Amino acid sequence: MSGTVLPQGAGYGVVVGIGLFFSAFMLCVTAIQARYTAFSPKNSEEFTSASRSVKPGLIASGIVSAWTWAATLLQSSAVAYKFGVSGPWWYGAGATVQILLFAMLAAKLKLNAPYAHTWLEIVSARWGKTAHMVFMFFGLATNIIVSSMLILGGSATVTDLTGMSTIAACFLIPLGVAIYVVVGGMRSTLLCDYTHTTVLFAIILTFIFTVYATSDKIGSPKKMHELLTAASAAAPIAGNAHGSYVTMRSKNGLIFGVINIIGNFATVFQDQAYWQRAIASRPATTVKAYLLGGVAWFAIPFTFATTLGLAAVALRGDPDMKVLTPADVSAGLPAAAAAAALLGSSGAAALLVLLFLAVTSACSAELIAVSSILTYDIYKAYINPKATEAQILRAGHYGVAFYALVCGLAGVIFFYIGVSMGWLYTFMGVILGSAVCPIALCITWSKANKWGCIGGSVAGFAAGVIAWLVTTSTLNDGVINVVTSGGDFEMLAGNLASIGVGAIVSTVASLIWPEDYDFAGTRAINKPAPAPSHTDEKLDDESDRKGKDHEVHVRGSVAGDSFDQAEEDDELDPVQLNKAFRFATWSSLTLFVVLILIIPLPLFFSQHVYTVAGLAGWVSVGIAWTFLSAVAVVIYPLYESRQALTQIFVGIYKDIFTKGSGKYVEPEVEKPKSSV
Repeated sequence: MSGTVLPQGAGYGVVVGIGLFFSAFMLCVTAIQARYTAFSPKNSEEFTSASRSVKPGLIASGIVSAWTWAATLLQSSAVAYKFGVSGPWWYGAGATVQILLFAMLAAKLKLNAPYAHTWLEIVSARWGKTAHMVFMFFGLATNIIVSSMLILGGSATVTDLTGMSTIAACFLIPLGVAIYVVVGGMRSTLLCDYTHTTVLFAIILTFIFTVYATSDKIGSPKKMHELLTAASAAAPIAGNAHGSYVTMRSKNGLIFGVINIIGNFATVFQDQAYWQRAIASRPATTVKAYLLGGVAWFAIPFTFATTLGLAAVALRGDPDMKVLTPADVSAGLPAAAAAAALLGSSGAAALLVLLFLAVTSACSAELIAVSSILTYDIYKAYINPKATEAQILRAGHYGVAFYALVCGLAGVIFFYIGVSMGWLYTFMGVILGSAVCPIALCITWSKANKWGCIGGSVAGFAAGVIAWLVTTSTLNDGVINVVTSGGDFEMLAGNLASIGVGAIVSTVASLIWPEDYDFAGTRAINKPAPAPSHTDEKLDDESDRKGKDHEVHVRGSVAGDSFDQAEEDDELDPVQLNKAFRFATWSSLTLFVVLILIIPLPLFFSQHVYTVAGLAGWVSVGIAWTFLSAVAVVIYPLYESRQALTQIFVGIYKDIFTKGSGKYVEPEVEKPKSSV
């Protein structure tokens, strides 16, 4: 393919080379973890939920990484290119509030089902097989759509920058990820997330300072304002105040904001990847992790799109800037074009690496999430209910490999039917939004009615699809295709109908026919056997005693081997968890009001167009937020893991420089003496 910024070999080098490098790197990390710490991925609990022991900084870093899709970088820049400064705000705020509000569900998860592996297990325990199957459809549909967006966005950009085969990219991107996920499981996924997040912030900060400080093409907020003003005069944006790129008064930007909020509720509340991180976290710090991760993530799309998305507009007409077609914008290519125009091949390479890291880290979250559903909600629930530890672990491995193949196939199918990442991004709420409210009610509300929630999900799904198709037909003279169905109003109608009907039906039915559920059934899911009493330990035969001890150890690992029974009881204290839920509620709702109502709407209705000083202030806030986010999810996790890191380094030192072994040895627990 001629005319690409980078040679085709660079595409294969990044996708295959970096993919295999990270696989090898994570294999080493997993080996170190198994030798020098108490955690081994040979345990199914460690594989799927990291023994429910991960601290808040690493969980927050994992949330940032899992939520940084290809769309986070590409679609946010595309809406900046189309709508001006309002696009990055509505993308960032419209996809941050779901993570913040999910903190409420995470607190209820720890209270009502502390030992569950998946959110679908909770649905099954409360409402039975029919509900389990209905909501499994929505859960797996969410994972497939999210994975397809990752693969589509990643492959489109790799092809655009290097000319690499899109089909090859679709299959090679998930390949390397699957290797380290199979070997290391959930903990290696989180450690890889942390590594990706660190590099992500380094590259984003490089682009920020290039555009706003050092570039001879832009180099300052003042020059950016000047170029955007000229672009507004040359091609005013319909629906924006004075056609300007530097105003929050954007009609289409606001419509996108509503679509964005609805669609992302579906992809957070129904995606096992986010439940998985709540399950993997320590109960006492789950809420903190989600609030920290949500606030930190906002800076990525907001500042990145305010940088490269606006730069793509400012550089129109520059000889180094590629001319973008509507199809290019829908595919999310403005960021790539701006990076190449600003920094040439080095900018294109940096963006390629940045995008690859974002895609693979989010893809790893999807692989382990779907593997958990396939293992616990299909294999163990319906195929082999008496599965042993080894069989469960093997099913988890097969699940990762199988879903990696599905990801590649889904990307290829959508590519061939002409569906882009941008189209899929605005469409996801149409078919997924209806189950958002029913799922939240199932986890949190004792009065939620089973058939009302099932009916709401199905009715909302039908209403969303019908509203989307009818609006498309009405506004396009009966023509329904990929192009006409992807319009703002068409997608808005489908999104609103889906989430609205689902929420109304499930809530009204629950108020009219309330259940009175005490959550005892969900709290019993996978609950470990109690520790043996003094009399239980007084076994006649020594071999029986060893067998009993082994059984208790395996079962106890469900709760997490990293803390003992006393700590666990303290962290699962209902009073403390209810307190955490109230804190999550007030914090998340306050941030929702600030980000969605208090800040953007007055600016929208005022029709204010930013001056040079106003744009400089707007950009400065983004830069400051990015630095604080980097501290929260790059430096803080190192600080909170200082003891574990010390333990590992001491073990390595012993192995290399002393005659003794540095291998971790589990401390012996002294048996209580018999009172007899």
